[in-house]
Amino acid sequence: MLIYRLALWFGPRLSPDAVMEEPIIVVGMLRAASGVGAAARACHDALLEGGLEVYGIDLTEITHGDKTYTDFAFKSGRITGKGTILLHASGLHVPIAMSVLGQRVVHRKRIIAHWFWELPKVPKNWNLAARFVHEIWVNSHFVADAVRTVSNKPVRVVPYPLKPLQERRNESAKKSDRFFTVLLVFNVASNFTRKNPCAAITAFRRAFGDDPDARLIVKYANADVWPASLRYMEAAAAGARNVTLIGDTLGDEGMSSLYDQADVIMSLHRSEGFGLVIAEAMQRGIPVIATNWSGNTDFFDSGVGVPVGFDLVAVEDPQGFYREKEVVWAEPKIDDAACALRILRSNNRLRAELGKAASKRVFEMYNPGRYVGAIAELLHK
Repeated sequence: MLIYRLALWFGPRLSPDAVMEEPIIVVGMLRAASGVGAAARACHDALLEGGLEVYGIDLTEITHGDKTYTDFAFKSGRITGKGTILLHASGLHVPIAMSVLGQRVVHRKRIIAHWFWELPKVPKNWNLAARFVHEIWVNSHFVADAVRTVSNKPVRVVPYPLKPLQERRNESAKKSDRFFTVLLVFNVASNFTRKNPCAAITAFRRAFGDDPDARLIVKYANADVWPASLRYMEAAAAGARNVTLIGDTLGDEGMSSLYDQADVIMSLHRSEGFGLVIAEAMQRGIPVIATNWSGNTDFFDSGVGVPVGFDLVAVEDPQGFYREKEVVWAEPKIDDAACALRILRSNNRLRAELGKAASKRVFEMYNPGRYVGAIAELLHK
């Protein structure tokens, strides 16, 4: 890609002696409805509420994302002088983002790339992007191990600052006494095959068939990125009236309404860098059925949910996003997931116990105060 090559050659260079200090400039897809955008917003808000001097620079347009969170507020980070840039951009986006920032903004600042990836190895060409940063942060040990396959820059695992739940103003969308509701949430732009929604749909159908008192809600986004995705989901659902596909863009309140209806969250992913949907469900005290592999295993186990077994298989991606050779991901066992669904439906007490333990786990590991504390400690070294 020409823009990438130009950025590699002409992008701003590091100040080798820059140290981590305030102010902190959070750079990322601050207004995009994506996992990377959510992480950048969570980082900004946690640091701001923690009393640090924080600014922001939005990359949504240059990364061709949709500006869903147009009202997300931040002070412009296009300032000169010392400070720290937390760059929420991975791989190929790093040189381009640095070029957009420019030498005046970058000069004398500590550049920390916050990287996101979902496979056991990151692409080899990411080692070129690493030359633009002093160090790399990630949210899971899975991603840390992947990054170390291509870069000798320092890699630090930092806690994800999980946004606190807001009190609900609209109480109309509570769990139904009649329906057992399973919720699946994913973004097609984050790779349809990796998110593996058809496996979840199939597991639900095997567990409950056409039972009208059990329902599956599939909340997907950005199907236009790969139009075949909708056809695959419709084929898996096979016209079942207890499976609902929702492709509308929902804000925070709309998503909270969906979570309010869920008895169980299911994620039969093939791989996750972190597993934000799993963590958010656990935060809400909703039991989760999820593949027992990749980034989510940092915080997800049988004490807080139902892990699903898997086989490791070679990556095959019809969207063409993952092209690395000799890389594997998980193929979750659908029958095991179907069995877990039946067990959780029949055992209200188990659901309540898992939900309570899950909420406690993610609060202890990912409350924003823990993230701010880690940053503050680094700032004062």
